[in-house]
Amino acid sequence: MQINPFELLKNIQKLQEQMGDMQQKLEAVIATGASGGGMVEIDLNGLIELQAIRIAPELMSERDKDMLEALIVAAFTDARERVKQMIGREMGGLASMPNISSLFAGMM
Repeated sequence: MQINPFELLKNIQKLQEQMGDMQQKLEAVIATGASGGGMVEIDLNGLIELQAIRIAPELMSERDKDMLEALIVAAFTDARERVKQMIGREMGGLASMPNISSLFAGMM
């Protein structure tokens, strides 16, 4: 199979543009993870950057430090998994793009 370098370059440039667009979309995606029945919530963007933490006031008097830390970790994990799912849905569109498989076919 012969690969046309100009077609390959065109496809790579298009892919780079789409990846730039995806980066912008990921910055705008916000997922909220929760634990403890919603007593602890955190927000992450699509770049897995922590945007906010909310802790119910009643936790400070009812829970000890170890429990609070465990709830925060659980909330972070929940939000991260939700972001991964959102990213998977967005990336699914790229995978079905015409010529994307042929872009890598000659390289494998």
